[in-house]
Amino acid sequence: MRKYIYIALISASVVTLNGCKVLSNQEKTAGNYTYKTECLGVEGDGTQTVKAWGKGRNNFDAYAQARKNAVNDVIFKGISDGTSECDMRPLVPEVNARQKYEDYFNNFFKDGGEYRKYVSMKDEQLEHRIDREKKEGIGTVTLSAVIVVKRPQLKAKLIADGILQR
Repeated sequence: MRKYIYIALISASVVTLNGCKVLSNQEKTAGNYTYKTECLGVEGDGTQTVKAWGKGRNNFDAYAQARKNAVNDVIFKGISDGTSECDMRPLVPEVNARQKYEDYFNNFFKDGGEYRKYVSMKDEQLEHRIDREKKEGIGTVTLSAVIVVKRPQLKAKLIADGILQR
């Protein structure tokens, strides 16, 4: 009889410990959620208004990353979430174009790079939330911004620089 009691206690302990481990994994995963760029609309001249997300050490870094993400998604992914008004096709449909033209795009997307000429902020209002990494004690800011991407001008730039064919 004692043998069965010990087995029951050990089984209950194992189940409880495994349950705690699952919760801790869920907490870690929640902080690593990736947000997708969403289409909010298209202007008459072809510029796209999107809601893009960025992550950084502070609001400034997170906003800069959101602008880079918006341009990157228009160039390489196309915008498929949100309203169907945005062109879902990427500007550069070539497979592995980012790697093929790595030097060009690394320079284009560097801090203070050319990408900034092709985005503007639609609203002064930013949504944000703070994620704290418990292990390191360092906080990161995740925010969304409504951004206008100047798609026609961006396309013209890529054609002029030899990345796209007419």
